[in-house]
Amino acid sequence: MLIRNESILATEPLRFGDEFVRHKILDVLGDITLLGRPLAAHIVVVRPGHALNAELTKSLARELEKEEPAAMSFAPPLPAAASTDSAMDITRLLNIMPHRYPFLMIDRILKIEGEQKIVGLKNVTINEPYFQGHFPGHPIMPGVLQLEAMAQVAGILMLRQGQNEGKVAYFMSANNVKWRKPVRPGDQLIIEVEMGRARSNIAKAKGVCKVAGEIVSEAEVMFSIVDK
Repeated sequence: MLIRNESILATEPLRFGDEFVRHKILDVLGDITLLGRPLAAHIVVVRPGHALNAELTKSLARELEKEEPAAMSFAPPLPAAASTDSAMDITRLLNIMPHRYPFLMIDRILKIEGEQKIVGLKNVTINEPYFQGHFPGHPIMPGVLQLEAMAQVAGILMLRQGQNEGKVAYFMSANNVKWRKPVRPGDQLIIEVEMGRARSNIAKAKGVCKVAGEIVSEAEVMFSIVDK
């Protein structure tokens, strides 16, 4: 509804005597909902608008961020095993890997053993974009993407080392590639990689993909670590 000076520009009358107030209250509630969490508060506004409501929501978010570290400080310390650097969730992976949807082939790193061994995980779901054409009615994960998953997991092991921080791992070649069983939607792909020889910025690794403990593919991969 549009108001000009003291006139209401509308073809129908107001439905409520306080319709303008109701409208503003709904605006405030809708904008505060963008905070993304419940809020117990008494809010007083004078001539509010979406811009003012948005600033209020941002201010509340900043205040909540300040309180979170203090709340966490009362939590018990993590066990020694849980505080190690041997596992990575997707948030940490995104800080290391340059890949993004739809070409990130790792969901989680389960285990890292020194600088030689690493185990990654990929949840294969029907939502993967390649299943639309590979193949309609008979979805199978392309073997080359399993190969890419091995290379990405191997790259993680190299990129997390101090001298390689901020660099990119380029996939160079693959040898002795074998695809043994099809990988289908619903499978959980476990990617095991063991590093081989490395010189300068070139590294080799042996990769194996497994589903339910059975090998579905394997290969020897080589990649190069370069500056962005």
